[in-house]
Amino acid sequence: MSVDAKVEANSVRAVLFDLGNTLVSYYRAQDFTPILRESITGISEFLSEQTSIAVDPDRAFRHALRLNIEDSNFRVRLLQDRLLEIFRDVPLTTDTYREISRIFLSPIFRCAMLDPEALPTLAAIRQDGIRTAIVSNTPWGSPAEQWADELDRHGLNSAVDAVVFCVDVGWRKPAPQIFEHALSLIGVEAQEAAFVGDDPHWDISGAEQVGLRPILLDPRAKSTSGSVQCIRSLKELLPLLHTGAV
Repeated sequence: MSVDAKVEANSVRAVLFDLGNTLVSYYRAQDFTPILRESITGISEFLSEQTSIAVDPDRAFRHALRLNIEDSNFRVRLLQDRLLEIFRDVPLTTDTYREISRIFLSPIFRCAMLDPEALPTLAAIRQDGIRTAIVSNTPWGSPAEQWADELDRHGLNSAVDAVVFCVDVGWRKPAPQIFEHALSLIGVEAQEAAFVGDDPHWDISGAEQVGLRPILLDPRAKSTSGSVQCIRSLKELLPLLHTGAV
């Protein structure tokens, strides 16, 4: 069957994916506090050494905890702004900020585990003529450039047709703007696309509001919503697409 025939036989013309804990496992929300402490401690030690200004890591961490919230309207709060507030007594140049943002993300990237089904699933979907994209929030509005490097490390950048991070558009999931921007990049209407994610709020409700067909990745079958299509693993996605069950 030709690619065009496959697309015509399947009404889903694109599949958008969440990144964290969908394609790559990082951490759960309840596990972020110790990661944040490690990040802030590492930055404090670096700045103390580089600037000769003593930075108290405990005080910096307490300040970081107060900033560990997102705007209720889902506007992105940039990492740079948060770090400038936490370390406001230390002069931060562009080069310094680039380094401390790398330190901030290091504990997060270190715990990454690529789902073994991620690359094969993406390759098979594209082989069927279905377009793909990654749509992801970044922790604390961290820079897209460093997350792009992270995708390269896992072979994901070249495995999809488009990548959109919240910092690219200024809005976090579940805000519609981030989904709409991704759809515009791949040239597909919302009703022709599905979205696969692990979070019922950020991923599923956001996708539904835009008109995407939501698919919840639910390895432990914990979801109680019978209205949302659920899969236990990424390898279950392709059969759904082939049978038109999405």
